[in-house]
Amino acid sequence: MKKLRFLVSLTTRDNDYQLEQARSAEQAAQKLDIQTEILYAENDAITQSTQLLKAIQAEEQQRPDAIVFEPVGGTALPQVARAAAASGIGWAVLNREASYLAELRATATSPMFIVTSDHVEIGRIQGRQFAALLPRGGAILYIQGPAENSAAKDRTVGLQETKPANIHVSYLRGQWTEESAKKSVRSWLKLSTSQKASIDLIGAQNDAMALGARKAFEEQPEEAARERWMKLPFTGVDGLPKTGQAWVRSGILAATVFVPPNAGQAMEMLAQALQKNEKPLAMTRTIPESVPLLPDLKA
Repeated sequence: MKKLRFLVSLTTRDNDYQLEQARSAEQAAQKLDIQTEILYAENDAITQSTQLLKAIQAEEQQRPDAIVFEPVGGTALPQVARAAAASGIGWAVLNREASYLAELRATATSPMFIVTSDHVEIGRIQGRQFAALLPRGGAILYIQGPAENSAAKDRTVGLQETKPANIHVSYLRGQWTEESAKKSVRSWLKLSTSQKASIDLIGAQNDAMALGARKAFEEQPEEAARERWMKLPFTGVDGLPKTGQAWVRSGILAATVFVPPNAGQAMEMLAQALQKNEKPLAMTRTIPESVPLLPDLKA
């Protein structure tokens, strides 16, 4: 049996979850004896599309047997997916909805499917964490992912489902990176309205942005203002053992949501489908978990 070759496309190196996705892919490749190349799109959808098309359009012996990718933009690259299907290349989308897959799965000879975190549930968990941290209600400054990103949208939907009515949310935007959140908070702090805002908690849709927000508040020149911001609870999402969970233990974050990396799981599903000629489920969801657990957070 020939050795399988997979291409893994991730969004950026400047995000601990993406780096954990890479480790997950490398571990799966070693376990399954798969030749694997990992590319980063540097948070640029055009770069990602170009990288993937180059691989799909290569000479037949150079093409990957399957592509695992976490989309940068909001579309999950339907045209690139069609090119992969036409070339008989497997296609696994990570952490994103992709409505075009139903059509492709009906005709494609290669496996095509989604492995995603349950982003609505992630938002619901954050809403419950906010309720536990602010039992009397209050105001939250909440840093979302990119506007076009379905994961960011779903996490916000879940948050709105479970947050109490007496908790009010002001929204900022980031790009899933520490630096983007730092810039967003810096800009917000320059507004006159921010000086009058009574904020009780800083939440972010991932741990990197929570850390970036915290660093922006640490830069405040006025000691009293800086101390006021730094006393607030900060929360995030991803909850990886060496970053988010460690930051909760050290007190940098009050809470996070553990999101299991799924690149390795997608690779295992692709390998099984290709080697055994099986058709995977159209969508598989991983289950997030509050860190600390909600009863402990309430206590």
